[in-house]
Amino acid sequence: MRSTEHLEDVADPGGTGVSVYAAGALCWRVKKKKLELLLIHRQRYDDWSWPKGKLDNGETLAECAVREVYEEVGLPITLGIPLPSIRYVVKPGLKEVHYWAAPVDDMPPIPDGKEVDATIWCSPTKARGLLSNPSDVEPLDALLAAHEAGTLATWPLLVVRHAKAKPRAAWTRAEGERPLAATGRRQALYLQRLLMSWHPERIVTSGWMRCIATISPYAQATKAKVKVVPSLTEADHKRNPAKAAAVIERLLAKSSATAVCTHRPVLPTVLATLATHMDPALAGVLPVLDPHLAPGEVLVAHVSIDNPGRIVAIEQHKPYED
Repeated sequence: MRSTEHLEDVADPGGTGVSVYAAGALCWRVKKKKLELLLIHRQRYDDWSWPKGKLDNGETLAECAVREVYEEVGLPITLGIPLPSIRYVVKPGLKEVHYWAAPVDDMPPIPDGKEVDATIWCSPTKARGLLSNPSDVEPLDALLAAHEAGTLATWPLLVVRHAKAKPRAAWTRAEGERPLAATGRRQALYLQRLLMSWHPERIVTSGWMRCIATISPYAQATKAKVKVVPSLTEADHKRNPAKAAAVIERLLAKSSATAVCTHRPVLPTVLATLATHMDPALAGVLPVLDPHLAPGEVLVAHVSIDNPGRIVAIEQHKPYED
């Protein structure tokens, strides 16, 4: 499981000793039934590595990984399964790099000419021999293990808890009309950027105002299809939790990148349903304590393409905080 925070590029809010955060991706494709990986050569360092770079101020790790791959080699990517992060010492201190697998089509990479002067698609064995930083082998090993296990090719099901709403005590009208607070509106804009890393094509949401307002910025920016499902509201879930569970079951059967936006009281049912589609060890790292997800937080479940309905990896992404 990968848990990511809202981090500045030189901040160390967790007291981990890390002074520089970066992110990147291991771009992969299967050509003539053989796995190939994309390496870049940086003339400044005369090294071979994975596309990666430091976080911009206020950027999430997922956004950084997508942006860096596009800036360095011109490839638009959607993030796949999370891979192990690595740490090594640089001049400012300890650097931590977070990686994801990223499937790409046959579009040729185009070096930016500034930092990257060459790219190469190569076999895992050749990549292992070319990599200049020994620690870069760690995410490679994880990617190879997933490929051999048939769990590398996935699609994402994202579970979003609606952003921070106005307090219940301060709202006297219908509960379904309770709007987002000012912080919640900022969280919704933050989610618009974050969700771009997985490009959900469909959004399934509670029809209550705070859920609609949470997903609206992303839906408007991408023209994603939005479906309002009453069984994902607090009231309908309280009357019949099985209907909310059935919504998740149907989505897992569709194999289409989707985001689900719902409420804290509905999350135990959603998470319990997801748990039945993964190995016990993976289910053991699902959030089990109330409130399960913070307002505006996202859980990404990576569902196997080769083994439909089977969740092979999960990760959580913390919400924007003022």
